Amino acid sequence: MIDKREFYIDGAWMAPKEGRDHAVVDPATEEPFATISLGGQADTDAAVAAARAALPGWMATPPAERIAAVERLAAAYQERTEDLAQAMSREMGAPIDLARKSQAMAGAFHLKNFIRAAKDFAWEAPLGDHAPNDRIIHEAVGVCALITPWNWPMNQITLKVGAAAVAGNTMVLKPSEESPLSAMIFAECIEAAGFPEGVFNLVNGDGAGVGSQLSAHPDVDMVSFTGSTRAGRLISIAAADTLKRVHLELGGKGANLIFSDADDKAVKRGVLHMMQNTGQSCNAPSRMMVEAGIYDRVVEEAAEVAGKVTVGPSSEEGRHIGPVVNRTQWDKIQGLIQTGIDEGARLVAGGPGLPEGVNKGYYVRPTVFADVTPEMTIAQEEIFGPVLSIMRFEDEAEALRIANDTPYGLTNYVQTQDGARRNRLARGLRSGMVEMNGESRGPGSPFGGMKMSGNGREGGPWGIHDFVEVKAVAGWDPEAA
Repeated sequence: MIDKREFYIDGAWMAPKEGRDHAVVDPATEEPFATISLGGQADTDAAVAAARAALPGWMATPPAERIAAVERLAAAYQERTEDLAQAMSREMGAPIDLARKSQAMAGAFHLKNFIRAAKDFAWEAPLGDHAPNDRIIHEAVGVCALITPWNWPMNQITLKVGAAAVAGNTMVLKPSEESPLSAMIFAECIEAAGFPEGVFNLVNGDGAGVGSQLSAHPDVDMVSFTGSTRAGRLISIAAADTLKRVHLELGGKGANLIFSDADDKAVKRGVLHMMQNTGQSCNAPSRMMVEAGIYDRVVEEAAEVAGKVTVGPSSEEGRHIGPVVNRTQWDKIQGLIQTGIDEGARLVAGGPGLPEGVNKGYYVRPTVFADVTPEMTIAQEEIFGPVLSIMRFEDEAEALRIANDTPYGLTNYVQTQDGARRNRLARGLRSGMVEMNGESRGPGSPFGGMKMSGNGREGGPWGIHDFVEVKAVAGWDPEAA
């Protein structure tokens, strides 16, 4: 049993002041394999106090030196990628190949992009030629609470820490109690990189405890949260009394619009994207919307592709999908699959229960529903599992209307060879991101949504902007230092 009860506060690993034990369970075996501590108010207060004390010095550190610290962090992170991959595979169930190639490498990717963006960022710049004695200064927001989820642990931690650090903020990280071990390895990377004491702090806890304490804390200036829409609402309410800035990256219900002129790989690409990370991604293309003329063929192909998706242990190499993160999530997914059946959707692949030959672990059968209509629960609610809903549309106008008929607005997808149609849909879809014909967004592209998918953006210069205040100065002496 791994023992990781300490927190990282003020540059040192410390025993909890009010800790209580929490078992970390391997979702592939349903067995505990590590013990951490969940902190209490005294632990939260200690971490916030350390961050508050470190803030003036870190804010005053020249951007070049802050960037150099993140460069050292990126090097330390690179040395620990296998440790990070192994931890994430075991704590949240990512198959080890996915953990190595996508989960762990996402963190290295984001740190690299923040370093590049920070070097080009206008920390201090003239307002314009019309006002030579005006300056616009970008400075840190202050002490930032970073609350991250279990589904892409390093992706979300680096998106927050990288931006906050280069912008001069100090921070307290509360990772998910479902995936704490990788976060603690990340804290070891911070330590190896030689960050000043108190700039980065880590306290493990749950949402009701440390999460709520950070959200309401009077000495926290900003909360950056990634997770469920329900939790995002509660954080916003808790933060309201102190009027702190709140950045939310929440759920999604992405539509994947497949037209009759889509490329030959569009359907397979959409199904496999949905099943990646066992469907536990907020930007998953969970609603496959298909033009009527090719609907039957697409349903058949999607069922065939899903039927070839294998399920297996997260510890084994291969392209299979692993378990979902815990029993609560498994039960929720099973309930929604049954709801889909009860409401009249046509099950064409997978279904309720464990996969064939499996009797232990939180595994879900790769599932595809056809004939889903917009009012059905599975068309509206984020399932967060390997469950695809296929819907029919007659023309572009109906496709756009149905795609936008959701409280979410994170990512949508379009598959068509008609460039003018792609551009029209990109403008009309109400989501923070649109990806078309399998083309991924470029390095440093902003990640984030609208509506109930949250606010703010993560990644590249947009991510840095979310962690700075804008100060307008008049009477600046351009000749002085």
